[in-house]
Amino acid sequence: MGSKLKSFGLISFGVVAGVAASLQYSAIAQKINAMPLPLEKLSEFSEIFGMIKSDYVEPVEDDKLLTEAINGMVSALDPHSAYLDKKSFKELREGTEGKFVGLGIEVGMEDGYVKVVSPIEDSPASRAGIQPSDLITRIDGVPIKGLSIDDAVKKMRGEPNTKITLTIARKTEDKPIVVTLTRELIKQHSVKGKVVEPGYAWLRISQFQEPTLDDMVKKINVLYAQDPSLKGLVLDLRNDPGGVLPGAIGVSAAFLPKDVAVVSTNGQVEDSRRTYFAKKEFYLGRAGSDPLAKLPAAVKNVPMVVLINTGSASASEIVAGALQDYRRATILGTQSYGKGSVQTVHQITDDTAIKLTTARYYTPLGRAIQAKGIQPDLRVEETANGDGFNALRSREADLHKHLSNDKEAESDAAAVDELEEEKRLIELAKKSVPVDFGSKDDFQLRQALNHLKGLPVKVTPLKTAKLDNAGEEAAKIATPKNKSATSKQ
Repeated sequence: MGSKLKSFGLISFGVVAGVAASLQYSAIAQKINAMPLPLEKLSEFSEIFGMIKSDYVEPVEDDKLLTEAINGMVSALDPHSAYLDKKSFKELREGTEGKFVGLGIEVGMEDGYVKVVSPIEDSPASRAGIQPSDLITRIDGVPIKGLSIDDAVKKMRGEPNTKITLTIARKTEDKPIVVTLTRELIKQHSVKGKVVEPGYAWLRISQFQEPTLDDMVKKINVLYAQDPSLKGLVLDLRNDPGGVLPGAIGVSAAFLPKDVAVVSTNGQVEDSRRTYFAKKEFYLGRAGSDPLAKLPAAVKNVPMVVLINTGSASASEIVAGALQDYRRATILGTQSYGKGSVQTVHQITDDTAIKLTTARYYTPLGRAIQAKGIQPDLRVEETANGDGFNALRSREADLHKHLSNDKEAESDAAAVDELEEEKRLIELAKKSVPVDFGSKDDFQLRQALNHLKGLPVKVTPLKTAKLDNAGEEAAKIATPKNKSATSKQ
């Protein structure tokens, strides 16, 4: 098997509800060491395998037993390691290209039902009139209450040109709405932006995919064409689950000094101990001209605020952490998810692979994000009255068997506060509606603009946890002259 093994590096958070996961296909030279096999345990496995084959109530295929054994072995390691069968591997590869076959809706869960967060522009869902906050109660006439979000999404995925019927509950309608849609190839654009008011622009990255860097460069040029004298830029990474590592490095490099360290990784394998710099070879991944060379020079110095929340994970945390460490931007919002581990995809056959956690990643100052996340410089909740749905989301540290943070002991100090606030937050969430990011009702965006203008910001103080004091150390590496100090991390 060793001769067939092929490795791919990735940093991803996982499947976004209704949107394919992201994958980086940059080859990693991986040395496979011959390890002594635990013969006693292998003998025990063989005995149990034979017992199932001979004594189980009905015949079981060898392939099913061995596949499930592999799946169990890998998934028992941590929440992000997994065996990828043919379908899962195909979906993972599709996600990196920003396209998938489905209906074109980003979804979440509410009261056991699938809730529409937003339809993707020019998709079957948007053309059928599906709206944000719609609840999907049935798929092809079968009730879905109680299904996991992943299982519900799998039911909505399928082959191109196949039909699916959704039953929808809408607050403004007395009766259920039944719509039939045809699945098609969905191309998702991960970058959007606009000039929100004279002198100030909003740039949103919803996921880091292969086209993200090129799309961001195009969007920034459009923004500067609309307003050449921008005085402030808000980079919105809220609910961005991560994606490809080169995309995160490229986005960071767009705003940071030339050639500085962006992120480092450390793991058991030698190739996993690396530092990634704001250089073309680390973010381009292909031949051709550097897309960042097309950016206006002013983007390097424009005052910035980066928006994050509990849904900001992995690659988005790399960007936020790097810009925070270099004091390039003010981070505003709520604590990020804390997905600070690297997954490498080892292709086993043409159609299957395993996704294995191989390293932790660190900000330029050496802060481990795993199970901790990025703490904002200015803690501002989702709404003026509280954090709404965001406050009830789980984080990496809540996952069973999550990888620990190797830089400091994990603390449950905030748990006391969560217990005291649980009832209030649940009631608040019931009254909340999803925030339309970038709209006039986007409270966090308004606060970001206030900060850029030097106006008061409605900050929410933490009761039990202390914010990271990255600022005191950031000045030590604020110029490229100190890049050698970070390359050893």
